[in-house]
Amino acid sequence: MRKLQLLIIALCGVATLSANPLDSLAVKPVEKLQSAIVVDTLPTADAKLSIVLFNDNSWRYIRNEEIKADSTAFTNYWDTEKISPYREVALSSIPSATAIELVDSLRSYRHPIIGRITSRYGLRRRVNHNGIDIALKVGDTICSTFNGVVRFSKATDTGYGTLVVIRHDNGIETYHGHLSKRLVEAGDRVVAGQPIALGGNSGRSTGPHLHFECRYMGQSFDPERLIDFRTGNLRRDHLLLKRSYFSIYSKYEQDWNGEKLLADADKKENELSAERRYYKVREGDYLGRIAARNHTTVAAICRLNGISANKVLRIGQTLRVK
Repeated sequence: MRKLQLLIIALCGVATLSANPLDSLAVKPVEKLQSAIVVDTLPTADAKLSIVLFNDNSWRYIRNEEIKADSTAFTNYWDTEKISPYREVALSSIPSATAIELVDSLRSYRHPIIGRITSRYGLRRRVNHNGIDIALKVGDTICSTFNGVVRFSKATDTGYGTLVVIRHDNGIETYHGHLSKRLVEAGDRVVAGQPIALGGNSGRSTGPHLHFECRYMGQSFDPERLIDFRTGNLRRDHLLLKRSYFSIYSKYEQDWNGEKLLADADKKENELSAERRYYKVREGDYLGRIAARNHTTVAAICRLNGISANKVLRIGQTLRVK
């Protein structure tokens, strides 16, 4: 009966399958299942997605790998041995702004771990701190933020200590440092919310915490541009990632007021644009007639268009009337 219900809903459309699409993320990826057994795979209205049913009455979405096979996100600069394979990529070669889709219609996102932020992005004791530090207890579970593929998973002799790097479908990489145990290996495909490691105190660390970084083409930017770490909520579905954000001095908290002012200005401009009205001059028109037709005055039309009341009008000329 459950299988029939899921099939009916899937044929009607993916978006109606669950009131909370994140419920599906509790199930580990097919490649990682140890106890649950796949009993069937159902198509959905979206050719890119299928539904996998398990013998414990659980389910989750999976992406059609054939459709994603042409993506270069997991081929260009792909290196499972180097922490950063982007050394040869110059900052100047990265576009001044890149539009990035953070989540798709499935809302595939989960915060890595909620905890008290002990250190933010920026300069720390005159040294670049390229991520944020989140307090935790040794052994706390850390999850993948978005869907993606593990690019690097090793115990290192660097300041990161034991490190897991995930490259996500949108090209962003997340770094998870100072771990006590890795739960994934390089090449593993992971989904948002999947446990990937246990928190620890490895590397150069003064106490148990997660060092979390966000990078694009090897360049770090403030993770708080993506996530409100107090609540664990994603701040937005899409991000316009500006090249200026890659500066260690570019912090989300510093830019927030400016971004809000710009957003408010854009909103006001859009409201004003919606109120504006234009009129195309027709044969026989004169300013008095145009003003009467548009419930305004000749003086107002002259002021909006910078013309005088005795202006000779041309057929086809456009005048702003509101």
